[in-house]
Amino acid sequence: MKAEIITIGDEILIGQIVDTNSAWMGEQLNLHGIEVFQITSVHDQHDHIMAALANAEKHADLVLVTGGLGPTKDDITKKVLCDYFNCELVLNEQVLTNVTERLTKRNVSMNQLNKDQALVPSKCTVLNNSTGTAPGMWFEKSDTLFVSMPGVPFEMKSIMSEEVLPRLAKNGKAKSIFHQTVLVYGIPESMLAEKIEAWETALPDFIKLAYLPSQLMIRLRLSAYGNQMESLQQEVARQIDQLKLLIPEHIFGYNSDSLAGVTGHLLVKAGATLGIAESCTGGMIAHMFTTNSGSSAYLKGGIVAYSNEVKVGILGVKSETLEAHGAVSKEVALEMAQGVQQSLNTDYAVATTGIAGPDGGTAEKPVGTVWIAVISKQNIKLERYTFAHNRERNILRSSQAAINLLRQLLLIENPHLA
Repeated sequence: MKAEIITIGDEILIGQIVDTNSAWMGEQLNLHGIEVFQITSVHDQHDHIMAALANAEKHADLVLVTGGLGPTKDDITKKVLCDYFNCELVLNEQVLTNVTERLTKRNVSMNQLNKDQALVPSKCTVLNNSTGTAPGMWFEKSDTLFVSMPGVPFEMKSIMSEEVLPRLAKNGKAKSIFHQTVLVYGIPESMLAEKIEAWETALPDFIKLAYLPSQLMIRLRLSAYGNQMESLQQEVARQIDQLKLLIPEHIFGYNSDSLAGVTGHLLVKAGATLGIAESCTGGMIAHMFTTNSGSSAYLKGGIVAYSNEVKVGILGVKSETLEAHGAVSKEVALEMAQGVQQSLNTDYAVATTGIAGPDGGTAEKPVGTVWIAVISKQNIKLERYTFAHNRERNILRSSQAAINLLRQLLLIENPHLA
């Protein structure tokens, strides 16, 4: 079953509000085996809405429309729907009762605009709105279902959850869709594509692969389409097992996992503690860990040693090390890590020092230069990275790189955790 979402409202097109409705509906429809193949936004203009409805009917089995159902003159969706389905507005007593009860509870007097909320196209099936006054409307034309709902997010969600999705589940048209996302770090997208090309080419026709790169990771989403959910899940799992043989060192998690969350889980399983010393990342590494529930089980604390004074006075970095090598150096990164490990008495420590930019770089150490140290009581990992000139991206990428180095060291020292 293919669906199209049509959002109506000038406020979306001019950027006054963000269309969160489509994202939520797309997620819910996929969970119910319905594929969204297009999202369209249109003006509050009669001909534009009519054209969008006609175009959607050509391609979609289900058309979900949101917006334009309020009581004011600029809300014209119901009138346009009447023209599209060749019918007229009629008073619906069920809706009128609902509107009256809601206004009474709020001590608001009924006026004509409120009463007009109970006018609905004669050819629609009314869908109850348990959270507002504008009802949802269900139309059937040829082989296409049309559903019109308010644009107010909580009203749309209640109608979708209580009325639309249960009806769609009963009509038998929805197929099974199973998504599994593999999270990859530490390899450029082009190199990744080249490395897994043969595996990707050999995927069954009913499984689609999407590359979803970001500055923190690459998501590989496998989407399987068919009739039997169990068989789809089994085949996707088999394909992921093959993928893991090709890039085992780069796969760190699945679906909604984060690198910090996965690494924190490894620390918990190892019964280990962590201390963090940050300069250029300014506390971002600690933030990434503490966004995960249960981080207090392994994270003892962190020190943002932005100035050399703090590096020396709090972390014990030697003044002669700073003078000989500069703050952005492997020597300073190592002493920062050793200092926070000793100060907080932890099993592992992470330290960063670098030039986030956009200023401060030199020919020898350009903007984006970062040294990261990750140490345990037995091992040391020191890595230099050269990122870009964008400060925000440098901080995020440095933090992610540091966490990944820690993850790698944990797996080296605790192979049973893999």
